[in-house]
Amino acid sequence: MTKDDASLPGIVVTGASGRMGRMLVRTVAESAAARLVAALERPGHPWIGQDVGVAMGGSPLGVTVTDDPLEAVARAQAIIDFTAPAATVEFADLAAQARAVHVIGTTGLSDADLDRIALAARHAPIVRAGNMSLGVNLLVQLTRKVAAALDADFDIEVVEAHHRHKVDAPSGTALMLGEAAAEGRGVSLTDMTDSGRDGITGPRGRGRIGFSAIRGGDIVGEHDVIFAGEGERIILRHVATDRAIFARGALRAALWGQDKKPGTYSMVDVLGL
Repeated sequence: MTKDDASLPGIVVTGASGRMGRMLVRTVAESAAARLVAALERPGHPWIGQDVGVAMGGSPLGVTVTDDPLEAVARAQAIIDFTAPAATVEFADLAAQARAVHVIGTTGLSDADLDRIALAARHAPIVRAGNMSLGVNLLVQLTRKVAAALDADFDIEVVEAHHRHKVDAPSGTALMLGEAAAEGRGVSLTDMTDSGRDGITGPRGRGRIGFSAIRGGDIVGEHDVIFAGEGERIILRHVATDRAIFARGALRAALWGQDKKPGTYSMVDVLGL
């Protein structure tokens, strides 16, 4: 079997010039289980018309960067998308039309965005996760179990750190962890969120789930879930040192979804956790 084998699932990578885009291009191009069939960028981007491998400073990969998502998605079996909410909902519609698997790593999605994605999932499989790594998804499961075992006398704080270029906070992963803690407690995260502290905020409310965000340098991703009680603390932690873990997880999701029915899935489904 070669990379030219048409039986291999064809993958479209969106936002090819970004940090995750470049990593995804490399991961798919190096995979023996998939083909890179398109690399997408926004109209007017300087990479348009170039071989994506050359644009990345390496050897040619035989795939020209394009700004035509309709044509790209039409000949693919999956699209891997770590872009921005406005772009992601458009890609969801296109993937649904093509009956292609849509793997979404985009964060900062609004309720309206999620509603539109849910509509697209009626026609094609969508795998959406704030984090694609095995370790983080294990951390989510552990957070849910620990939260269920401890009562509201233990304060829960999710602390996350990312590079200086990240534009949203809390991170998608932090929100995943907060949701897991809320589910374990049997409460609504919306009702119990405690974030954005500044100035004289008053004492912390019992049972609140707090979020703290750190931004700086080139931090790939660090997440702590702190359960703080009287006289003791339990700290669950995950540290990512290489963005490749997210790209490998995303590709795994794209391949896993090939025989799945339309619907919305998570990395818990993909990993069988």
